[in-house]
Amino acid sequence: MADRTATAEAVVKSADAVERQAVAAGEATETQILLGADDGAPHFAMRRFIMGEGGGMPRHTNRVEHEQFVLKGRARVGIGDRVFEVGPEDVLYIPAETPHFYEVLEAPFEFLCMVPNLPDRIELVEPDA
Repeated sequence: MADRTATAEAVVKSADAVERQAVAAGEATETQILLGADDGAPHFAMRRFIMGEGGGMPRHTNRVEHEQFVLKGRARVGIGDRVFEVGPEDVLYIPAETPHFYEVLEAPFEFLCMVPNLPDRIELVEPDA
């Protein structure tokens, strides 16, 4: 990937203007790419996830690391062999290839998720694995 720092332009936009997309692997879960490669961000993407009542994501892995900041709501989040209850102002680091899941406790559960602009793929993990 070419380094675009020299040609990148500043971007300011309303998060509410960014299209929401359903997350196929999740329940009552939507995401937005707030900033990413299409905006000229050369290294990282900033995404917002919104999970409604009964929402969440099954146990899965990603090829890239995740840095997350919880905005509102509460959820049970499994990372590797540990389970945490998280809420507003909590931060999470999920290493690449680490199995993780989300179960909404208080909706809406919203968080920002920063990931490298690298190829990624979600892979569901069997509950016993």
